[in-house]
Amino acid sequence: MAKRDFYQVLELEKNASEKDIKRAYKRLAMKFHPDRNQDNKEESEVKFKEIKEAYEILSDEQKRAAYDQYGHAAFEQGGMGGGGGGGFGGGGADFSDIFGDVFGDIFGGGRRQQRPSRGSDLQYNMDLTLEEAVRGVTKEIRIPTLETCDVCHGNGAKPGTSADTCSTCHGMGQVHMRQGFFSVQQPCPTCHGRGKVIKDPCNKCHGHGRVEKYKTLSVKIPAGVDTGDRVRLSGEGEAGENGAPAGDLFVQVHVLPHNIFERDGNNLHCEVPINFAIAALGGEIEVPTLDGRVKLKIPAETQTGKIFRMKSKGVKSVRGGLQGDLMCHIVVETPVKLNEKQKELLKEFGESLGGTSGEKNSPRSKSFLDGVKKFFDDLTNK
Repeated sequence: MAKRDFYQVLELEKNASEKDIKRAYKRLAMKFHPDRNQDNKEESEVKFKEIKEAYEILSDEQKRAAYDQYGHAAFEQGGMGGGGGGGFGGGGADFSDIFGDVFGDIFGGGRRQQRPSRGSDLQYNMDLTLEEAVRGVTKEIRIPTLETCDVCHGNGAKPGTSADTCSTCHGMGQVHMRQGFFSVQQPCPTCHGRGKVIKDPCNKCHGHGRVEKYKTLSVKIPAGVDTGDRVRLSGEGEAGENGAPAGDLFVQVHVLPHNIFERDGNNLHCEVPINFAIAALGGEIEVPTLDGRVKLKIPAETQTGKIFRMKSKGVKSVRGGLQGDLMCHIVVETPVKLNEKQKELLKEFGESLGGTSGEKNSPRSKSFLDGVKKFFDDLTNK
């Protein structure tokens, strides 16, 4: 039977990256593993071998290049694969090897010696004012963490002594349990996955190689960050075990609400109240920006809800690009606490407009009243 295209086997495009190939292999290998398909074991074994073969070719840079150029012919008798059986390494796949390949990342890595694990990443939540987020700021933070012990330098043993290789796993950190033709890896019960046994532990860290400490860091927040952005400080997380590299510290940004501005991406929004006289006759007012006050010209007959855009008075994104704008939302404010003279003047003004039905001076009001009248007429005629 003709072999299927290896990219089709792994459900990939031909421009798939190395990570895509590995991810697809793990997903499909777990899906078609014979141990997970007891009702259809024979067919799953065939599918499993096909997945394994496709992965071994496409994950190797030289083999993949040959396959892309010549197809399956590159691995037939005398090709790169060598040997018989279709040129694939001289025979079928060993399921214990496949099991180790698929689950190696989970259980600590195939048959290789256990490596000291990298330290954990940490997260610090930082609240910023809008001004700090827009302009950028440098802040000091104090965080609890695990640091490499300065007495034993991370190996956990008392100075002048050293850890012994574990006699159970011979330094591998793991032991293998055979179940039929499957090989299951488990952390060594003697050294708990470390590969070494400390007989004379350090007095300061008690054999852990790490100690709890608080440390103060200076964090530079770039201009333009927004809620949800993170700043990464490499190597400032927890120290790794047995002298392994430290993890990273991620500073998670949260921008606090502002009493004037509301941010929407790179734009800022604010409400600008104006009095009745300016709204009707027009004028010039001052509006706030993050850089200070600026003048805004209000044309005559401005209504509530009118939006004026002030170019480049918003936020410049941390990712670059043009600066956002400031959107001024006009609110015409009804006067309050009027004295008798003001009330009389407004009464005369209202009468001069022809009451609430003035078409010329209040077109929206007239349109509304006409709509209400039509609505009730339609109800009456039904």
